[in-house]
Amino acid sequence: MFSNYLIGLREGLEASLIVCILIAYLVKTGNKDKLASLWLGVGLAAALSLAFGAGLEFGTQELTFKAQEAIGGSLSIVAVGLVTWMVFWMKRTARHLKAELHGKLDAALAMGTGALVATAFLAVGREGLETSLFVWRSVHAAGDGAAPLIGVLLGIGSSIVLGWLFYRGALKINLSKFFTWTGGMLVVVAAGVLAYGVHDLQEADFLPGLANKAFDISETIPPDSWYGTLLKGTFNFQPDPTVLQVVVWALYLVPVLALFLAGSPKSAAPQPEPSRS
Repeated sequence: MFSNYLIGLREGLEASLIVCILIAYLVKTGNKDKLASLWLGVGLAAALSLAFGAGLEFGTQELTFKAQEAIGGSLSIVAVGLVTWMVFWMKRTARHLKAELHGKLDAALAMGTGALVATAFLAVGREGLETSLFVWRSVHAAGDGAAPLIGVLLGIGSSIVLGWLFYRGALKINLSKFFTWTGGMLVVVAAGVLAYGVHDLQEADFLPGLANKAFDISETIPPDSWYGTLLKGTFNFQPDPTVLQVVVWALYLVPVLALFLAGSPKSAAPQPEPSRS
């Protein structure tokens, strides 16, 4: 549940901060009457993200086992690529995010209501689609049951509360450090999702080596034990991975985590401006 809570919190907070910045700017510049258009764009983005997630979940159920594994494995790789790009992008642009959004909002206000709706839709929709894909793969990697999904929903709910507190000026944290730490943990989660995707592709006969196990510690850490379930749900741990899974996991995790943690920004990301209303 923890890894999925982290995904919901991290991705949800990014979207919440974007919405807070847009709302605060409209209020500050005397454009309160445009808030309905902003919320329309946010609502459409949320609906698209939910529809995308539902399509992923239900659109593959009628396929053969190998087709499901092939699609799932391929989407795992895509999801890992997106989340890797996202954590590096957020680390690089967090300090300038507010200025960038203000510029886009000024242009949208000059163009009219439709442009404002589109701006909010695109700003939030990108985060939503990335989150839907990564959550879908992470939930499947964590196994069946409601716990992973509950973790995601709790994370998103927490991010909404934090976003509201930021907007009201009731809570201030070092966002730069927050995104650095959570980004690093997401890289660890992504490595597990990538290894899970490789296993799916091996089961679909797209990749070789399914029977070539790197090790098997199932007797020491039974998959159905509470600690085995905890490790799987948190780090996508598998007690009997293939050699290819271990190699891909290490080749991704070590360099990506080292690059991400190297040269972390020293200054804090700007806080959303509180409402002046």
